[in-house]
Amino acid sequence: MPGFATPLFFLLLPLPLLAMGLLPPVRAQGAALVVPGSILARFAGEGRGPSALRRWGLPAMLWLALVVALAGPRVVVPAIAAPVSGREIVLALDLSGSMITKDFELDGKTAQRVDAVKRVASAFVRRRQGDRLALVLFGSEAYFATPQTYDVEAVAGAIEEATIGISGRATGISGALGLALKRLRQSEATSKVVILLSDGVNNAGAVKPRDAAQLAAETGVRVHTIALGPNDLIDRKSAQRGGVDTDTLTAIARISGGTAFRVKTTADLERVTAAIDDLESIEREGPTAEFYRDLWMWPAMLALLAAFGIMLDRRSLA
Repeated sequence: MPGFATPLFFLLLPLPLLAMGLLPPVRAQGAALVVPGSILARFAGEGRGPSALRRWGLPAMLWLALVVALAGPRVVVPAIAAPVSGREIVLALDLSGSMITKDFELDGKTAQRVDAVKRVASAFVRRRQGDRLALVLFGSEAYFATPQTYDVEAVAGAIEEATIGISGRATGISGALGLALKRLRQSEATSKVVILLSDGVNNAGAVKPRDAAQLAAETGVRVHTIALGPNDLIDRKSAQRGGVDTDTLTAIARISGGTAFRVKTTADLERVTAAIDDLESIEREGPTAEFYRDLWMWPAMLALLAAFGIMLDRRSLA
């Protein structure tokens, strides 16, 4: 529906008439130019016919168009606002040295674990419109790659740019979980979640992962864990390396009220992110918001054309 941003400007419409009625006429001083009668009649028009229209019509159009432009004509454009779930999610992704192991598959080719995680995790993040997200990357140390934000594209971009070794090559699971919990404890979100992905064994930091999980439970934070890699720590052969501590990750999820997932292939990883989408569903429709499309430029253009018309008319009378 059309409307005006500042309709009070319409009070200016009678201003020219008030000026004509209240201000005294300007008296010529000194020498005056005598205009021949034919030209004077053409200019003044004696209030009749087409010449009167030129004298009063274009200035009136100019003033009216200017006032309408100042009033700010606009139309309402309804739109669906982005949904807001009231949920905060911190992704904690392992960037330890073992993530360079080539035992996953992308596009039919063998790929490093980190490359598979980047692709699937970034796609998962882009689906989380309405959630407030943050990204923790960890190895020997943990750090926030992005703060809490509704900008899912920024978080997805940070995942895609993550580099192995930037935070050390050990695996500090408890440090990453503790850092995420420290930030979430200050949040007033109705639902607080950590998604912890690791392909190794906690071998950095003084805090035990189970103790961190107990702290998560006490602060109302659910931790979903993803154990990544084809080998488990408990059943790997002595010659094998890179086994994931599924027992510890399962215990973290159980203690905190989350869900533990086991991932051995890229397809498993994609199924897990779909399952987490189901666990942490999003309200897909947000409230209707109103946006305005400004139309002031059209009366402003009309005022400009009227000004050109007045200028050309004056030149033709000269």
